[in-house]
Parts: sequence; C-alpha cells; structure tokens
Amino acid sequence: MTHPLLLGVRHHGPGSARAVRAALDAASPAAVLIEGPPEADALLPLAADDGMRPPVALLAHAADDPGRAAFWPFAEFSPEWTAIRWALPHGVPVRFIDLPAAHSLAMRQKETAGEPEEIPAESAHTAGEGAAPEDGGEETDIHGTAEAMRVDPIGALAQAAGYDDPERWWEDVVEHRTAREDDDSHAPFAAVAEAMAALRETYGHGGHGNDLVREAHMRLKLRAARKEFGDAVAVVCGAWHVPALARKTTMAADKALLKGLPKVKTEMTWVPWTHRRLSRHTGYGAGIDSPGWYAHLFSAPDRPVERWMTKVAGLLREEDHMVSSAHVIEAVRLAGTLAAMRGRPLAGLTETTDAVRAVLCDGSDVPLDLVRDRLVVGDVLGEVPEAAPAVPLQRDLARQQRSLRLKPEALEREADLDLRKETDAAKSRLLHRLNLLGIRWGEPTAGRSGTGTFRETWRLRWDPELAVRVAEAGVWGTTVLSAATAKVEARALEAAALADVTALAERCLLAALPDALPVVMRALADRAALDADVGHLAEALPALVRSLRYGDVRSTDTAALAEVASGLADRICVGLPPACTGLDADGAAAMRTSLDAVHGVIGLLPDAGRQTLRWAAVLRRLADRDTVPGVLRGRAVRLLLDDRRLADDEAARLMALALSAGTPPADAAAWIEGFVGGASGGGMLLIHDERLLGLVDAWLTGVPAEAFTDVLPLLRRTFSAYQPGVRRTLGELVRRGAPGAGGPGAAAHSGPHTPGFGPGLDETRADAVLPVLRLLLGTAEADGPNDNDLTTLRGVTR
Repeated sequence: MTHPLLLGVRHHGPGSARAVRAALDAASPAAVLIEGPPEADALLPLAADDGMRPPVALLAHAADDPGRAAFWPFAEFSPEWTAIRWALPHGVPVRFIDLPAAHSLAMRQKETAGEPEEIPAESAHTAGEGAAPEDGGEETDIHGTAEAMRVDPIGALAQAAGYDDPERWWEDVVEHRTAREDDDSHAPFAAVAEAMAALRETYGHGGHGNDLVREAHMRLKLRAARKEFGDAVAVVCGAWHVPALARKTTMAADKALLKGLPKVKTEMTWVPWTHRRLSRHTGYGAGIDSPGWYAHLFSAPDRPVERWMTKVAGLLREEDHMVSSAHVIEAVRLAGTLAAMRGRPLAGLTETTDAVRAVLCDGSDVPLDLVRDRLVVGDVLGEVPEAAPAVPLQRDLARQQRSLRLKPEALEREADLDLRKETDAAKSRLLHRLNLLGIRWGEPTAGRSGTGTFRETWRLRWDPELAVRVAEAGVWGTTVLSAATAKVEARALEAAALADVTALAERCLLAALPDALPVVMRALADRAALDADVGHLAEALPALVRSLRYGDVRSTDTAALAEVASGLADRICVGLPPACTGLDADGAAAMRTSLDAVHGVIGLLPDAGRQTLRWAAVLRRLADRDTVPGVLRGRAVRLLLDDRRLADDEAARLMALALSAGTPPADAAAWIEGFVGGASGGGMLLIHDERLLGLVDAWLTGVPAEAFTDVLPLLRRTFSAYQPGVRRTLGELVRRGAPGAGGPGAAAHSGPHTPGFGPGLDETRADAVLPVLRLLLGTAEADGPNDNDLTTLRGVTR
C-alpha cells in the first residue's frame, strides 16, 4: 500500500461491509481510521468484549445537559463495525476521525435553540450520504445559512443508470455482491469513488454545508495518521466524503475552517440499540427500511434467498399458518423468476416479499405484515458489557434489573404483577419510580377485571432513547430511589394546582417513596387550605382516596393522607351546593364529572359512615334546588336512587316536576341527560321502570315543534350512548305502549303483566317455537302443545 486506502461505503450496508472486510484482508493496513466521534477512541476496545452484541450505539451527551445527545448506531452489518472488529484482533490501531461530538452537539444546540431536546444522530449514520434532513426541514450549516436544496448522490447515480428507485440500484450494484465477486476487493470502492468525484465536481457540497467542516477535520486526522504510520492507512467513511479526503488542501486551510467552532463538554458510552430503531428515518433512527433483511444477507454464507424463505416458513408455522416444504420451494422459484424478469442479479427484498405474499401467505397482507414486522425489521436488542462507562444511576438500575429478573427487551410484552408477592411489589415500585423520573420503560394498563388493588398490569418495552433519559435523570441522584425522591420533592414544591399535588401524592405512594411523602403532604395541606374552588377540591379528592387504597395494599402509613382527604370531603360537602348555582352549560358539564368522581370515592374514606350520610344530604339539596342546572339536578336524583336513598315514587315525582309543562324544553332535556345519560345504566333503568319511561315519552311527545330542534342534539347524545340492544328494547316498549307512555297500545294495557313485555301470551305464535324449545331443553317429542309446554315457555321467556 503506497497511498491511503479510501473505502467509501454506505452506512449499514451488508455488501459494503463484506467489501470492507475483503479490502482490509487484502491490504493489511497499519492503521484503520473510521468516520465517527474521536472522543470514543477510548471505548473502541470494548467492541472486542465477549459481552458486546450489536446492534449498539455510541451515545454522546452534553455533561451539563444530558438531554442534549446524539447517537452513532452500529449493526453487525455496518461497514464501520466490520472494520473495528477486523482491526482489534489483528492488533491494528483503530481511531475515529469525524468532527468531535463536543463541536457537533454545540452546533446542533445552536441550530435547534427552543426546539425539542431530542437530537438525531449525526449525518454520518443516516440513510446514505445526501439523505434528506431527519426533521424533514431545511439543513442549516454552521454559518446559519439555510440550504434549500440537498443533493441525494445515490439518487443521482441511480437516475444516470436508468433506475427509478435509488435503493434498488444500490442493492444491485453493491449490497447483493457475492463472496466470489468480492475477490476483486478494491473494485467497488474505485468505481464508487469515481462516481462520487463526478458528483462533487458538479454539485460541490450538494447542500451539505456542515460536511465541509467535518471533512476538514477528517483530513487533519488523516495527515496525523500518515505522519505516524506512513501511507499504509485505511479510511472507512461515507462514499460522499471520499473525493474531499483525496483532494489536496493545505493544513492551514483546514484549520481555518475549524476555527471558532462552538464547543461543549461531552461524555460518551456504549448503549444497546435495536433493529427497529435502525429502521426509522427520523429522530435517532439510522434510516434503513429492512435491518432484519440486511442482517440476513450479511450472515448468510450462501443461498440467501433459500435461507430467507426457510426463516419465513418457520415464523408462519409458529403462528399456526399451514406452510409446507413445497411452499418454500415454489416461493424460492418464484422469487428467482421475478428477479430474472426484472433484470436483477439476485432476488432482492421486493422479489422475496412478492413471492412470500403469493405463495406462503395466499395473497393476504395480514400474515405478510407479521413477516415484515418480525423478520424484515425485527426486534433484535443489542447488549453492552458491564465495563462500559455509565452514570451511577444506570449502574443501580442495571443491578435492580438483574436482581428482579426484569430484563430489558425490545419486543413489547405484558407483565402481570401480584403486589402481595415481594418480588412483584419490588418490580412495581421500580417501574413507578422510573416513570416519575421520565424513564418510561413500562406503561400501566388495564389488567384483569375483578382482581382488586393488589394486581397491576404493565406493558414493557425498552427503547434505546431511554439511555438518554437515564443519563438525564442522573442529576437527581445516584440511585433510582434517591433520584425519584429528590425529583418528587422538587415537583411538590413547584406544583401550583391542587390536583397536581394530589396526583403526585398518589404516584409517591405507588412508588413507595417514604422520604418524599412528608414534603408532598405539607404541599398538599398548604394548597388545600388556600384553594377555595370546589371544582378543584372535587378533582383532587379521588386521587387521594385511591392513594389510601394503594397505601393499604402496600402497607404504607397513610394517616396524614386520610386526614387531608376527610378535610377535603368536608369542604366539598359545604361548598358544593352554592358552587352549583347559576352555572352555564359547560360549567355544569364539568361539575357533573366532579360530582360523579366524588360520589364514587366518598364511601371509601376512613369515616365512610358519616361522610356518606352527609353526601346524601348534599345530593338531596341539589335535587330540590331550581337554581341548580338541570343536568346536575337529574344526576343527583339518579345517584340517590342508585344508592336506595330515594324511593321510586319520590324519584318519579321529581322527574314529573322537572318535565312539567312550565319547564323550558332545554332545561328538561338537560335533566334527562343527567338522570339517564351516559353509560351509567340509564337505559336499563327506563326498561325496567316503565313509569319513568312513560314520563319521558309523554314529555317528549309534548315538546313544541319550534323547541324540538333545540333539544334534539342533547337527547340524541343521551340515548346514543346506550347499547344497540337497549335502544331497540326501548323502541319496542314505546311502540307497544308502556303504561303512561303515549304509544298506540297504551290504552290496551290492563291487569298485571311482566314489565317490558306485552300483557298476555299469544299462544298461536308460541306454538311455532315449541319444537325448537323442546329440542333445546332435551324434552320428549309430543304430538302437540299442552299446558306443560306453555308453562315452560312462559318460564323461559320470563
């Protein structure tokens, strides 16, 4: 080797990775230089550790602002990773030469001032050199100049070659190269470098203004390496940069480009990555559509299409799809035929997908979506050795994950926890503490019904971005417990709304933070004493009561919490009636929500007997006050009726008053909305109490025509919430004429009958169902209907 070996690649390409390995084997360079942040040089030996399993990523974050971070992802099939794994066992020095992360993070901070904190990976690891900016907007160079046009070099070359799909062209000429073709190890790099040189001559930096600075730094690092090792140096970088590295420039000119760059103190480490994150084009993603397919191409020693179809067949069989060996053989044949018809050197992902859909999935996209998700993309999660640098909080989290056997996984899964078991309770505490810190590894979900407060269901999935959240949360403490405690105390002191403090108290108990609870309780007592808004008090009470229940199941001392909750309930009972007077429609709707919430928890307070009696008196006052909006009066009557604190006759009397001729139709409709609206079983109440249904029906038929259009939207909203069967039964009752209703059959009702059904049994129609009824009941065949049959039918229908 008499001059530096410049290996221009496309990041995360299996063909490029194989070609890099072959070129390094042939050239045996004295040093290997790789596009990447130089601060990570000290971390490179960890790549040879037995505990390192790609995909992984280098994480750089600002030391004083961990949320400002960038990733450099590496997959097994990344050319850079292949170069690293070649150099380390051969004892060849390997170094990164890209612009330091200290500069790139500072430049990014300048460009995105006031924008969200998530920082995408540097362009060195996006979907090919010249890909569009990851945020979809314009690229800004270091001088603040917006570049309206960016050149996609791969797209330009594909167009020149007569391809309308750049990805397909690149796969055909590079990624699908076989091991035999790679014998001429330098051929692809020479051709790509020549093509990129022509593009750079035509387009200059092609809209990538920041690349000029990055390339100046690469040239300086290359000069230093040549001075140390001679010309026997290999450089692995994006193909777009090769002409710039080969260009003759002066050291002074390169240093001038780097002069005055902003800089921040950074920290770096290795973190696990996933194939799913590699497949994303925005945020931290590397921007390749099919990492699972690329990993297969890189690892398959021969017959990649046959091996791929075998993987697909195995997956479909696991999901109970009928796939035979004949299906696999036919799918391979079809993929090869499609590749030949389309003029491709090897069946690519498009051809294999078409063959899988037609042969293995019977033309359906449903099982094909499973193949795309599990195999084409995949949920592979990398691993990082324990020796990798980490903040103390990360080490404490890793220790707890091991002790609780709660392994981070990229694939989403559910975890059912029984809080009566110490291990499950510890898992729950850890997940709640992490959520308080903004590390949302798990999300609580609705679990199995009827299991009480001692069960929790979590949906778990570990995303690579959580490594940033862990580093960010490290400012609060060195352990998960201390960090969560410190953050809760700070949030309690900063919270302005009472509901925020009560929600924090609830989460504090869920996370078992005994040291933070006194601070939260003092803040809660202060906010409750100063807040005179009954709506705020009613909004805060349910969270406190839930906290009391959580405290019970977690054996937490909640005496102070119970005292505050009882005090809030007393203040609500005193202030609610006047607060409900004179509300507009929106205020009444909001107060109704608070009314329901308080009613649902008032009986769970420690002094439930006293509180429920007092609450019933409050509801009765609301029901009797004409100045209270109709929706609240109707709701109060309904709640009293459900709790058996109001007789049926009294409820009917209050409804008759609310629906009397002197009540404006809109107010009457609002009363009905409060009484039977929503999903609270109002429809079944009307079905089984035909007196109330008759009152509603009589009022509705008497609404004047000019007022009907005003009340119709409210009534439609009320009754549309019922189940279809409930609405159908109500319609039948009105049509047949329930007692007191205005239907055509109202006058025909006389004598006792079953509520919700006609006054008698039509024996002629009953005869028609008797044979089927006897078959269902297993009774003996009879010549005809008899008294016993009719008795049985009456019993079944009732």
